[in-house]
Amino acid sequence: MIIEVLIAGVIALKEYIALHVLTCLIPAFLLAGAIVTFVSRETIIGYLGAAARKLSSFSIAAGGSFFVSVCSCTVIPVSSGIYRGGAGIGAAFILLWVAPAANILALVYTGSILGTQMVIARLVSALLMSFVVGFVMTGVFYREDKNRISTIKMSSQQLMPKRSLVLLLLLVGWLLAPNYLVIHGPYWQKMVVWAAGLIVVAAYAWKTLDRERIRAWLKESWWFVRIIFPLLLIGVFIVGVIGAVLPREWIETWLGGAGLRQSFLATMIGAITYFATMTEAPFVDTLMSLGMGKGPALALLLTGPGISLPNWLAIARVFGTRKALVYVPTIIVLGTLVGWVAGFILV
Repeated sequence: MIIEVLIAGVIALKEYIALHVLTCLIPAFLLAGAIVTFVSRETIIGYLGAAARKLSSFSIAAGGSFFVSVCSCTVIPVSSGIYRGGAGIGAAFILLWVAPAANILALVYTGSILGTQMVIARLVSALLMSFVVGFVMTGVFYREDKNRISTIKMSSQQLMPKRSLVLLLLLVGWLLAPNYLVIHGPYWQKMVVWAAGLIVVAAYAWKTLDRERIRAWLKESWWFVRIIFPLLLIGVFIVGVIGAVLPREWIETWLGGAGLRQSFLATMIGAITYFATMTEAPFVDTLMSLGMGKGPALALLLTGPGISLPNWLAIARVFGTRKALVYVPTIIVLGTLVGWVAGFILV
């Protein structure tokens, strides 16, 4: 029995490495490193001050968070740093939510495993939830936020040079092309598209960037690989083991269908359990193969990486217990409702 379970984990790991590392992860890591290297954070943060218009700052916070690839606990220092620097509480908590729940690495990986429908549902749901979170936190802590003095000054620095913007667009195209141009074809066709994209990106980077910028870009990309990739391997192996152990009847009974109970249970599993970023997609894929409904699956995709029990405690310590007691139940309620509604929409 133990040997069979371990073999299931190894098989899951083998399939994951064979199908996703080259065409999905390598471009994603290089894109994440390019964003950190070439995008001016000061310019983005400058628009998140407590005195900024809420709709504008919330939009920028949500859009910027899309490019911050972190887990629920590791995003806390980033979010708290922006908040203590002068960003509004709504914008800070939007970053706290969107960065782990819907960052570009997790979205692309979700699409490659679960398909276009689920990745679109995850992106739209996370963004809608982010605005609700922003307005709830701003409304509840309005007086406190109003009394804070913004220490972040608007920056006139350009967001990024045009050549860097072109490089980012090429990386996005390279990232998406293999999985969206070759949807049903054999894997070698994806490799051809991937190789063509690699040549284009490498040629453009070599022509437009000096060696120092390329070195800095690769250094940031390697940071993502070093931090995330080992956790992914461990997570995929565990997912394979869980898939071999969990009884199908249990999943179908408690997480199947589109009921409010199933969505709430999936939300609570995600809200308590710690998921390293991107490990939630293969976990949800395994549960869906055992009978989990699409609505509960979406709820778990959102709350799994977005919050966790360690995250609850860290938020309470960094931002204060009152803010944690507002933020965590808000996410649980929203995750449950989104999963419940999605269960009737996703077919």
